[in-house]
Amino acid sequence: MVKASKNKKYGWIFWVVLIIAVYVWAILGMNLSGIQSSAVEVTKSIFNGICHPDWHYVYNGSGEDLVSLIIQTLAIVFLGTFVSAFLSVPFAFLAARSSKHLQVRSKIGKFILVFIRTFPEIVLAIMFIKAVGPGAFAGVLAVSIHSIGMLGKLFSESLENMDHGAEEAILSVGGTKSDALFLATLPDIMPQFLSYTLYRFEIAVRSASILGMVGAGGIGTPLLFAIRTWSRVGIILLGIVVTVTMIDWISGTLRRKLG
Repeated sequence: MVKASKNKKYGWIFWVVLIIAVYVWAILGMNLSGIQSSAVEVTKSIFNGICHPDWHYVYNGSGEDLVSLIIQTLAIVFLGTFVSAFLSVPFAFLAARSSKHLQVRSKIGKFILVFIRTFPEIVLAIMFIKAVGPGAFAGVLAVSIHSIGMLGKLFSESLENMDHGAEEAILSVGGTKSDALFLATLPDIMPQFLSYTLYRFEIAVRSASILGMVGAGGIGTPLLFAIRTWSRVGIILLGIVVTVTMIDWISGTLRRKLG
């Protein structure tokens, strides 16, 4: 018993040595010939740009400054998430399993939501740029369509897991299905719907920062153009970090209050 306990006590050493050996073997097997001779200089420039950002770019009244483009990014995300939150509700009811004789309907709804989620936001942005031209409108369409797939899935799961006792009580006393929907289902499920919408808004803020790189508006466009001016890149990255952190904190606080 004593020997077994000692083996168990020091067994972690074996796993640490094994993991280190695997990493060493993997690193030694890497082909480092692809690293450019200027890699060290570029890395220093990146860190120098982040440590010495271009503060004059924060706001200059041109409409193309950091504050204006971050506001545009948040507007793209807000409108896209707002639209998708409404459009996701009928898809959620379509995909939610409610009874055995409606399984075909549920499978069709789930297939539609999976199909929508198959396309990444950046691919949707490129498609909409071809359809409506570059700019914020393409970004709104990309965010809203992709969010329908995500929110529809979360909403349908909430509908499947909710307590249907209140609905059954209304129906049992002669209420209609519309009465059950507006007096029982929606009031019960609305806090979860709002919580999921806020969570999706958090994720979309990060995604929208990248959509501009393909021409879908927002802060990603100047980030792409300023890739050789590291001080400009530094202030843009700081702006994105601050914005995302604030959105996460505000959204997390609201979601905790919703329960």
